[in-house]
Amino acid sequence: MVESAIGFAAVFLLVLLRIPIAFAMGFVGMVGLVYETSYRAAISMVGRLIIDTSQDYGLSVIPLFILMGLFVNKGGISRELYNVSNAFLGHFRGGLAMATIVACGGFAAICGSSLATAATMSKVAMPEMRKYGYADSLSTASIAAGGTLGILIPPSVILVIYGLLTETSIGKLFVAGIIPGFLGILLYLVAVRITVGRNPDAGPAGPRATWGERIYALSHVWAVLLLFGLVIGGLYGALDFWPIHLAFSPTEAAGMGAAGAFLIALARGGINWRAMREVLEETTLTTASLFAVLIGAWIFSNFVNLAGLPEGLLAAVTALDMGPWVVMGLILLIYIALGCIFESMSMLLLTVPIFFPLVTSLGFDPVWFGIIVVVVTEISLITPPVGLNVFVLKGVVGDVSTATIFRGVTPFWMMDIVRLLLLLVFPTLVLFLPSQM
Repeated sequence: MVESAIGFAAVFLLVLLRIPIAFAMGFVGMVGLVYETSYRAAISMVGRLIIDTSQDYGLSVIPLFILMGLFVNKGGISRELYNVSNAFLGHFRGGLAMATIVACGGFAAICGSSLATAATMSKVAMPEMRKYGYADSLSTASIAAGGTLGILIPPSVILVIYGLLTETSIGKLFVAGIIPGFLGILLYLVAVRITVGRNPDAGPAGPRATWGERIYALSHVWAVLLLFGLVIGGLYGALDFWPIHLAFSPTEAAGMGAAGAFLIALARGGINWRAMREVLEETTLTTASLFAVLIGAWIFSNFVNLAGLPEGLLAAVTALDMGPWVVMGLILLIYIALGCIFESMSMLLLTVPIFFPLVTSLGFDPVWFGIIVVVVTEISLITPPVGLNVFVLKGVVGDVSTATIFRGVTPFWMMDIVRLLLLLVFPTLVLFLPSQM
């Protein structure tokens, strides 16, 4: 326990000194393994871990889903999702902000990345909201908050990594994220209504679209619906009926999704040799950075496991006679506090290997815990001082202050707290769909 505490303190210190989290966890983990075993054993263990990770077939799902999201972006689907959302919601007060959130949810369903969702939708939605006189605080907040849906609505890279870390079914995790994801969209719409209710000038109503315009907009998103249905339907087994018999593993679903997204982008003229090179380069760089963090986290996880941290936590909980829900509350408070320091992926990789054995030993469902962790992580993406989505949006928009975005996003993370409480009180919201698989 003492060695683990020193290890965590060392990782925090290195991160504060601007050392990349992958190297911080890997270095501290390596030093800890040398201390717990020997130099030769630690080198052998780390070398084997790196080789096994690079050859793990299950991890191939990560670059495939990243590739799928980038192809979708090249196909211009984000603009069409925004258009169809705007056609149905734009005539309400705050309607463009609502349309942005719904479009973010749709884009997240085929992208899987919060940062990519926020960066892409800011280019699409921000000019329209400024055109109709929306307050910058509401405009940027709706994009930043809507972008967080990218790590929950399937397919989600962070759910893939949670499943690999904990050996939990990725298919069940994807399906479990659907209801909480739609609940998040609904509560974000409530946040917009609260904002324009307090200040009607923040989100004036736009022109009402005719039913002809709405049907025309819908006709351009059939490819998105088909792609989402193919990936999630294949995972869920919903496509296994005569004469169609399609049931995918997560890796197969990712491959089908990437191939489908490529064909869509090709048909829309979004792919040429230059665009193809850009997509492949970005996929390679993103995958390499994720694998670096993953390897560093596993090295550190092996160290804290050898140091006996999970067993020590369980013994402490038993000795203090704390109930399971008290322990869960403390874990969530730790996540919220860490969200002020770490970005979402680093926080997940650092903490899940430690908390997961404790949570499962207390009788909590691993699929439910995975969704809870992701929802808490979503909160960290839009809360100060880190709020990674906020800073990504600041980098894209440029002329809006960080303080303005954080002020506007406050009702949205408050709705995230409401959603978290609902999922804690009613676990069926998470577990109903997986139980039907």
